[in-house]
Amino acid sequence: MFDVTTDQGNHFQFTNNAEGHEKLSDLLDESCQCVMEATGSYHQSLASWIFAKGHAVSVVNPLVIKRFAQMRLRLAKTDSKMIQRYGESEGPALWNPPQEFVSQAFEINGLVSLLIRQRTALKNKLHSVSQKPGNFSIVTKAITKEVQQLDRQVASLESSMEQLIRSHQGELFVNLCSIPGIGKKTAMFLIVVTNGFANFENSKQLSAYLGLAPTIRRSGSSVRGQSRISKTGNGAIRNLLFMCSFTACEKNKACRELFSRLVEKGKSKKLALIAVANKLIKQALAIAKNGGLYNENYQMNLQ
Repeated sequence: MFDVTTDQGNHFQFTNNAEGHEKLSDLLDESCQCVMEATGSYHQSLASWIFAKGHAVSVVNPLVIKRFAQMRLRLAKTDSKMIQRYGESEGPALWNPPQEFVSQAFEINGLVSLLIRQRTALKNKLHSVSQKPGNFSIVTKAITKEVQQLDRQVASLESSMEQLIRSHQGELFVNLCSIPGIGKKTAMFLIVVTNGFANFENSKQLSAYLGLAPTIRRSGSSVRGQSRISKTGNGAIRNLLFMCSFTACEKNKACRELFSRLVEKGKSKKLALIAVANKLIKQALAIAKNGGLYNENYQMNLQ
């Protein structure tokens, strides 16, 4: 089911299937813009249907709607009326459906993440059993066999995902992997999450989309909160980029210099690593826009 609130304040509820979509069409006209929350995979069929019908549609991160509601002292669960108010007030950017290979790769990656969580749980169980006195060979053999099976499945799926991306965005994939600090997995995930960087004009937009943009908490002239990243967007790619920042501090000249400069100024190492992650985003977007392999001698073109 999905709820709809029109500009006139009328509320409707439809089933999220072909029948419900057709009923929604009675409310849409040529000039309307539909605004909805991103809800995992559940918003995609509706957003794609609206787009195919030729209507403007925007897909907004739920956290953005939540913050918008809080600013208006509305602390209750976000509803369609608040989304309608957000769309009317903010005029969010229009959504375009991802390329088919991106959707396929995204689903493969989701399955890989699920299998990795299962594998981690089994490994934890194996460690726990190994610490107990007694003979648990039946249990350990079963767990070990299952972990090995998951290893093979994960490797196979990641290989399929890489082949899929290479067949559609092979040059971009190779170019991203040339950035010191960015490995194959991060390069693949960046292409998938950003739809091949197609919807971003500058690194600030991309950083904000990935949830690595800093936010400053301040009240008047006397109360200043600690600067933090927004943490909107996909948490998995954010974690990957943060892990990449460790390697980048060693092998990426621009990142290494940035890290050292911030630490020398008294900034925490964690904040400096986040800045390095943002530097990697700038480099990735520059390469996606300009093409070619990474070259540390042309840093001015990567800002």
